[in-house]
Amino acid sequence: MVCIMPGASSRLALFFLGYYAAATALEGVAGKDCGADHHRYYVAAVYEHQSILSPDPLELTSRQQALELMNQNLDIYEQQVLTAAQKGVQIIVFPEDGIHGFNFTRTSIFPFLDFMPSPQLVRWNPCLEPHRFADTEVLQRLSCMAIKGEMFLVANLGTKQPCLSSDPRCPHDGYYQFNTNVVFSSNGTLVDRYRKHNLYFEAAFDTPLQVDHITFDTPFAGKFGVFTCFDILFFDPAVTLIRDLEVKHIVYPTAWMNQLPLLAAIEIQKGFAMAFGVNVLAANIHHPSLGMTGSGIHTPLKSFWYHNMVSPKGQLIISQLPQNPSCLVGTEKAKDKMDSFHSKFLKMVSSDPYCEKDAQEVHCEEASKWNTNGPPPFHSEMMYDNFTLVPVEGKEGHLRVCSNNLCCYLLYERPVVSQELYALGVFSGLHTVHGTYSIQVCALVKCGGLGFDTCGQEITEATGLFDFYLWGNFSTSYIFPLFLTSGMTLQTPDQLGWENEHYFLRKTGLSSGLVTAALYGRLYERT
Repeated sequence: MVCIMPGASSRLALFFLGYYAAATALEGVAGKDCGADHHRYYVAAVYEHQSILSPDPLELTSRQQALELMNQNLDIYEQQVLTAAQKGVQIIVFPEDGIHGFNFTRTSIFPFLDFMPSPQLVRWNPCLEPHRFADTEVLQRLSCMAIKGEMFLVANLGTKQPCLSSDPRCPHDGYYQFNTNVVFSSNGTLVDRYRKHNLYFEAAFDTPLQVDHITFDTPFAGKFGVFTCFDILFFDPAVTLIRDLEVKHIVYPTAWMNQLPLLAAIEIQKGFAMAFGVNVLAANIHHPSLGMTGSGIHTPLKSFWYHNMVSPKGQLIISQLPQNPSCLVGTEKAKDKMDSFHSKFLKMVSSDPYCEKDAQEVHCEEASKWNTNGPPPFHSEMMYDNFTLVPVEGKEGHLRVCSNNLCCYLLYERPVVSQELYALGVFSGLHTVHGTYSIQVCALVKCGGLGFDTCGQEITEATGLFDFYLWGNFSTSYIFPLFLTSGMTLQTPDQLGWENEHYFLRKTGLSSGLVTAALYGRLYERT
């Protein structure tokens, strides 16, 4: 099924095939012992695929009919593998739902499912041993593609696993059905499989009893981790792979419907790469009429991405990636970059008033210096959450806005005040629409119009230029920097980090109008 973010608009008509490299390191690499890893690279590809869909996914069909449709998509996959092979690609990633499509019921998807033996129990090369297991035609074709392209291959398909009636969790039809990513080595061997854990309203599939924490080793870049779509917003398996299993590279099939201003596909992909200091190879499905586009190859500092709301065609993205992305980022504090703007930020963050919350509102000592002559806060819906916001006025200034236990701050300068409304917003609480999870968010956004009620609407074009610091007293260390400018252009902050128990983002010298700059914190333990 489709991993969609609610509220995505099909009216957006945009194209962007982009590349962005930060002009400055996030904080430098002083003190890191990276050795030669800093100069070693591998070549990766992701393919954003416009899948050929079943005309009626609710209709019952035969296995042969299902294979005829899936083979049309697999033919396109094979063309992309051969093209990538000519460019020296060593690993390629295809999107979620790209082979079989979406919007099935549990019954109607069954003919589209391959049998999936456990790679932990069975060593198997489907291309070389095609008759070993029945109903594995899709796995066989993918295995043969990996051999033809001489590359690792990651793809998503539906799989089935028979279960016994003595199993209390066994579905009534006698099968578990999983949304599955598979990994093949360059010789066609089935290396491993990952069964999606955080399903997004996917009635056709079951949730595995235990979370799959799947890693696989490659000769060109070491250890990779794998998860799917909605998983990116949850602790397991995503954070566990990086924190406990020391993964530096993520392969990420997804079928993501964009929702601005905070959860566009390329926006969260890039935010994850920056937050965890990893490479992310993200392949999205391509269906602009459903708001579904946005794939990329991301390091913590650089991105190659594709976002196209006009063309019906897919896109192959190829990029060189560092073997050790953690060498690109460091842990130096903000005080190591001294200028007048920076000094002002340091003074403000070090004198932040103490705040505490009673049953009604947040009370802060020494609050008068922030609130004198400042604009009053207002409320507006953003991402289905009730944000508290203050308008951004004038060529320079500083603002604070608080909600529950989170206060967000903005220090800004503008060369010219554009005829647009910008606002600084805060939300700290439980997100409950189309998924339930706890978040803390500080966001500087361009509003959809000049009315306060338009703040939080989906927009993609802007002209307002800012030099700014955005920071907040977050109570989580898991914070995704989200940063978009006009035309769905990804940006990388000049600096990210902690200062005086506040997490901050700095950016100067924007060349295109600011759409969104946000710090998106996840409180996993409260989900």
